[in-house]
Amino acid sequence: MSARKLAWPVWGACLALTGVGLGFLALNGGFQHANSIGSPALDAIVGVLLLTFPTVGLAIAVREPRNAIGWLFLGAGVGASLEDALLGYATYTLVTAPGTLPGGAMAALVADAVWLPVMASATLLLFVLFPTGRPLSPRWRWFVWFVALDVAVYGVATLLNPEPLYFFPALSSPIGLEWTGTTLQTVLDVASPLMFACLGIGMVALALRFRRSAGIERRQIAWLVYAGSVWVACMPGLIWLGDQGDWRVGGVLVADLMFSLLIATIPLAVGIAILMHRLYDIDVVVKRTLVYGALTATLLGTYLGSVLVFRFVLSPVTGDSDLAVAASTLAVAALFRPARARIQAGVDRRFYRARYDTARTLETFSGRLRDELDLDALGTNLRTVVADTMQPTHVSLWLRRAVR
Repeated sequence: MSARKLAWPVWGACLALTGVGLGFLALNGGFQHANSIGSPALDAIVGVLLLTFPTVGLAIAVREPRNAIGWLFLGAGVGASLEDALLGYATYTLVTAPGTLPGGAMAALVADAVWLPVMASATLLLFVLFPTGRPLSPRWRWFVWFVALDVAVYGVATLLNPEPLYFFPALSSPIGLEWTGTTLQTVLDVASPLMFACLGIGMVALALRFRRSAGIERRQIAWLVYAGSVWVACMPGLIWLGDQGDWRVGGVLVADLMFSLLIATIPLAVGIAILMHRLYDIDVVVKRTLVYGALTATLLGTYLGSVLVFRFVLSPVTGDSDLAVAASTLAVAALFRPARARIQAGVDRRFYRARYDTARTLETFSGRLRDELDLDALGTNLRTVVADTMQPTHVSLWLRRAVR
């Protein structure tokens, strides 16, 4: 079977395992498994969103089967969906309906052995292999083998460790080796922190690749950096939302829902960077993010502030009327277009100075064109504008003389 054909059954396995996990989520009802995000509804949303990893991996593996990123995402999808299905199964047979199905303890054990290696491999190796699917240089191959060895040691030690399980502390491994004592637990205590320590090394590798790259590869890396920046920028707002109490949509906390939606940004950014970077200019996306992010914050602040002001001013006359909300809504609607224009001009001036200067140069030339009568002076001004805006290696102007 060719690599392209192999990707499809792997993706199908992810889809099937996700369906099994959702099925046990429904069967368990109010009993949440030990790795629950916060509610059954949110667990279901996260389970579906995690399919973006194997789906993007499928697209990459079919188009570029030699790129390891596609297979990395497919493997991560299999591991994540397998862990979810196993935890649902274990919860059902150990908690919801004890003894109705066999192998509950074994399912819980395999879930213990899968979750951290899958998460570590998907993140650490992504930083080192993105976007070409190969390490930055042959000298970085040691890191790939080190991560592979570390996750393998963690998985085997978890399976054979006689200590209590992570997700079900009341149970011990059904295949644990009692004669090892605390040796395997010590191995786990070393292997687990090593994975997180490797995170810094992986980010150094990505930074070095970005510094040495140029052209298409540099723009591809910019997509991953952009997705990570969105995460960092959203974290303070999500933490603030989480502290506001019981803000829910469909029974799901707003902060948890938004955090879950951000999960899909990483694989989508990677997929665009590898497969569609020529269709979507990262500079345009960043610019629009800055403009509309600042616009949203401005309008939201204006709305909340105007509601408070209008209520304070109008409450003696209107009482508890919704007039303040209506007036604030109208004010924000009227502010939208001028605010967007001002913010966009500010973003261009601060972050896209070359384009801002180009627009100013063309605007100045257009005003001068209306008043210029000397053809030679006009030609000189035109060549200057073209040189400033387009920056060509050579500029020449040919004018056809009118024949009388």
